[in-house]
Amino acid sequence: MRQLTSLDAQFLALEDRHNYGHVGGLTILEATTASGEPFNAERVSAMLAQRLHLLPPFRWRLAPVPLGIDHPYWIDDPEFDLEYHVRELALPDPGDDRQLGEQVARIHSRPLDRTRPLWELYVIHNLAGGRVAMYTKIHHSAIDGMSGAEILSVVLDLEPEGRVIPPPEPDGGPQRVPGGLELFGRGLVNLPRQPLRTLRGLPPMVANLDTLPGVGAVPGSAAVAKVSRRIARLIPGVEPGAILEMPRTMAPRTVFNGPISAHRRVSLVSLPLADVKTAKNRFGVTVNDMVVAISAGAVRRWLIEHSELPDRPLTAMIPLSVRTPEQFGTFGNRISMMGVPIPTDEPDPLLRLRRTHEALRSAKERHQGVPASILQDVTQTIPPAVFARASRTLLGLVSRGPVAPIWNLCISNVPGPPVPLYCAGAKVLHEYPISAIADGMGLNITVLSYLGNMDFGIVADRGQMPDAWPLADNLRDELETLLSLAAEEA
Repeated sequence: MRQLTSLDAQFLALEDRHNYGHVGGLTILEATTASGEPFNAERVSAMLAQRLHLLPPFRWRLAPVPLGIDHPYWIDDPEFDLEYHVRELALPDPGDDRQLGEQVARIHSRPLDRTRPLWELYVIHNLAGGRVAMYTKIHHSAIDGMSGAEILSVVLDLEPEGRVIPPPEPDGGPQRVPGGLELFGRGLVNLPRQPLRTLRGLPPMVANLDTLPGVGAVPGSAAVAKVSRRIARLIPGVEPGAILEMPRTMAPRTVFNGPISAHRRVSLVSLPLADVKTAKNRFGVTVNDMVVAISAGAVRRWLIEHSELPDRPLTAMIPLSVRTPEQFGTFGNRISMMGVPIPTDEPDPLLRLRRTHEALRSAKERHQGVPASILQDVTQTIPPAVFARASRTLLGLVSRGPVAPIWNLCISNVPGPPVPLYCAGAKVLHEYPISAIADGMGLNITVLSYLGNMDFGIVADRGQMPDAWPLADNLRDELETLLSLAAEEA
């Protein structure tokens, strides 16, 4: 049994009828294995059953503390049913990528059952081109990007024949499940420690009051933060840090920054990594610069087409891992976030790339001084009993207008393996991330590089972006534009 951290619990607290805390991945595979057998849910279930002891989050079930006086616990589910979690369906003809995106969007729009381990896996058949899809979703309270990659390393193999999996170590039989009274007692014992956790989190929070989501718009917050930082520098051993390392300008309000619905749109596009590298080498930037610049250009095109383009740059939230090597295998969340102004106001593609490069370089320099535990420190300042209400209230303030948005969308670039991977004997062709959106941030563009491709997964609110496929087309057009400019300079 292990207790969720305040940051882990945040992803549960934000959930309601429209906001969901799960993230997903869409794997495209060859429809048959190397030995000629069909890839199906039965093969996936057999593979997972053999490796469950290496996948702790797949067996964890929530055990809430009565009355919400403390954060919940993870326990091994004594009634774990693998058959419940692995499901199978088929697309209607012709089984194209647009139909696949619609099906994934429907599944992604359903919350996970909190009475069971918080994950589901769908094998999706009848995909055109002799392919099959596998969509997996798991709650963000259990994993972040790095621990999600650890799970993939257990599920996927380097060879079609698989590998030898060591048997589970003897564990002494089923674990005892704590009752409600015991959990309530644990919560009472922890109550005196809550003020101490709050006090530990207050110095970095107050020192950076002007950068907190939404709070920066409150009159006087900048002055309070400035004074606090000066005082903190006088105290030996105290680091004021920075919460999100945001620029001091507020993000403009866009169509993506209102309340979201319960429905999602999903689109996919795969761009050749070699083309991205050709352009980045010609212009002296990084692959990440290219991803953000291409995304900025694609969003700019979409906003112009819908007469929604602000005259100021949009601000992208970019997640960063702060997991240390010692924390590998611990799962949960070890993340920070960086806010970057992306030059959607710049019409010239090459200048947009240059400005993106400078914005990311500057943001990274600022972020180097951020304590790795800063998000944990800040979430600790909120007592568990009011955690959910406080989190949802803040989302409501940002999305409904009284408080200016601190970011407009999420852009994330995740490096992946350059070598072929296999799942239950079938070759993996593409790996599309399917991430989360929330009130006040209804657009997410996440890309994972794999086997010479950059696989973009776009998730948007259906009300804010009724069709997400034009944005996928815009990403391809932006790369082609930069490639043409690179050829001209060659």
